[in-house]
Amino acid sequence: MADLGPPQAGLVVASHGRHCLVEAADGTRRICHSRGKRSESVVGDRVEWRVTGDEGLVSKVQPRRNLFYRQDEIRTKSFAANLDTVLVLIAAEPEFSETQLARALIAAEAQHITPLVALNKSDLVEPFERAWRRLLPYQHMGYGVLPLSLRVSKEADRESLRKHLQAKTTLVLGPSGAGKSTLINLLVPEARVLTGEISQALNSGKHTTTATTWYWVDPERTTALIDSPGFQEFGLHHIEATQLAALMPDLKPHVAHCRFYNCTHMHEPSCGVRAAVAEEGDPSLERIQPNRYRIYRQLFEELSQPKY
Repeated sequence: MADLGPPQAGLVVASHGRHCLVEAADGTRRICHSRGKRSESVVGDRVEWRVTGDEGLVSKVQPRRNLFYRQDEIRTKSFAANLDTVLVLIAAEPEFSETQLARALIAAEAQHITPLVALNKSDLVEPFERAWRRLLPYQHMGYGVLPLSLRVSKEADRESLRKHLQAKTTLVLGPSGAGKSTLINLLVPEARVLTGEISQALNSGKHTTTATTWYWVDPERTTALIDSPGFQEFGLHHIEATQLAALMPDLKPHVAHCRFYNCTHMHEPSCGVRAAVAEEGDPSLERIQPNRYRIYRQLFEELSQPKY
């Protein structure tokens, strides 16, 4: 092995297998590897690294503020670390899954990351109005919900986005077809070129969004977007079933009214959560919407299964 240079601070801006791309303080980037078979670092990590020949060696990952990830029965998928915001991009068409939205919001809440929901395709009037109505309870819970029209690019939309993302590190998350690549390219016009260069540098041979990638939005490098692969499933097996209600803002206030301190909100008598569930068709936003309670029950049962 070549002699190691002095330790220096860096930022992980892309990762593939045991290799990652580290950005130094002066903005230059270098391929680095870890000592183990797989990299322990994820995009957004602050690391200590040393030059070794033409590449670099990551010797230490600094403590993280947070780590946004999903976990199913078999494996864990880490998206990014040290985030300020998770932007969940959904669309009026195809119709978004409220369960998938809830899963992403719960994962963000668990890591104390501010979620922001953006609803794309406001140019499709009727589908957009239906989708917007479905999101009213989320606005009432205190989540930011932005209307967008990425297909018919509006300067007002772009400025609204920039305002919400300014001076923050934001992970853009969303299912296929929601317009995630369009959003990234709108705010980072050179993103396609950068993605190709990064893919080639990491020798992944893949020029689509198959790896999580960091982009600077501004020349001052204060605002960052992190693009992630599209997802269809979002496992929450890293969260205990008993934590769920506290991570759902519409359920949380009612937990204090349960008779039993360890109430599961599934079947116990004198349950504050179940008592607060609205009747089907009741539009009152002061009550828990039936669909949200159904999502809670589904997730509670899923997370209560024995873990092998």
